[in-house]
Amino acid sequence: MSATISDYDVIIVGAGPAGLAVAACLKQANIESVLLEQSHQAGSAWYRHYDRLHLHTDKKNSELPFLPYPKTYPRFPSRTQVIDYLELYAKTFQLDIRFGQQVVSAAPQDQRWIVETLNSTYVASNLVIAAGYNRKPFLPHWNGRNLFQGKILHSSMYKNGESFRRQNVLVVGFGNSGGEIALDLWEHRVKTSIAIRNAVNVIPRELFGIPILSIGILQNMMSPKLADAINAPILRAVIGDITKYGLRKLPYGPATQIRRDGHIPLIDVGTMRLIREGQLAIYPGIEEFTEEGLKFVDGRQANFDAVVLATGYRPSVDDFLKVPDVLRADGTPSTTGCESPIHGLYFCGYYISPTGMLRAIGIEARKITASIGAKRFEKSKR
Repeated sequence: MSATISDYDVIIVGAGPAGLAVAACLKQANIESVLLEQSHQAGSAWYRHYDRLHLHTDKKNSELPFLPYPKTYPRFPSRTQVIDYLELYAKTFQLDIRFGQQVVSAAPQDQRWIVETLNSTYVASNLVIAAGYNRKPFLPHWNGRNLFQGKILHSSMYKNGESFRRQNVLVVGFGNSGGEIALDLWEHRVKTSIAIRNAVNVIPRELFGIPILSIGILQNMMSPKLADAINAPILRAVIGDITKYGLRKLPYGPATQIRRDGHIPLIDVGTMRLIREGQLAIYPGIEEFTEEGLKFVDGRQANFDAVVLATGYRPSVDDFLKVPDVLRADGTPSTTGCESPIHGLYFCGYYISPTGMLRAIGIEARKITASIGAKRFEKSKR
């Protein structure tokens, strides 16, 4: 029999960076909240990421509200340092996190929100969904996949290249996970190739010693087209002509790509050097799997021992939120950082920002808190 807990102003689904930031902002505003986290630790997604991962955005522009990263951390903190920071964040603000609470449904009822987990029922005036943009791995379908005799794993299951040493491995996808996993495999003496279906943009992590995010913040007031026009000659000088190495370049620049497509370009941490040197082989999109390997859309075939699918994630909020007019067809919220069209419903952390998602999360968390606080104030005056 489920327990009912009903005395909350705000329920927050997810104790990742977005959920923690909202809870801390609410606490600073003396608004009570509870975080429901399906795993058993804050920032659980960071425990699942590959070992080599570092923030692609600098720590100054990636901190959550009210708490900077430790001064001893490098400019781009490691995965384990981010985990330690998130745990410190939850402890510093003494956030009320209920672990092992997988949300199975959330729905409005009589101006309240009823949130059901596997073993409890929670009720509150406001609901903030902060379950993470990378909630569920996305696995495309290819013909012949069941025929392949080698190992296939999504990047969410990849830890490091040690178990693939001296094997022949294909990484599918050229986002930031795919680019860095390919680099990690090569560093573990793995014969590594990358399959890239679409045209891409590539930007450096730093430009003349300045984090690329800091430059993006300065240019954020410009139109994407203007920012791309300014940056184009600099990127050509720093990155070079990527089409020389089997990559197809998007007909528009990185700023437009983020704004129009909702995708972050590859932030290069060393992958392009290996491509230029011929250390990483480049293939186009996959046509189908075979028993020993893959056939590509250009007709080439190659054998591989394993395939790592760096094919991204989906928020899949529609798994538990069954309300109209707030989600796109793929389960992504249509609004974030503000009150949705449904009273008392908010989303945080679903904006692909040209100035970094962690920075955007902090901004959204403050806006959500201000909105909830304003409603409270208006209610108190009645």
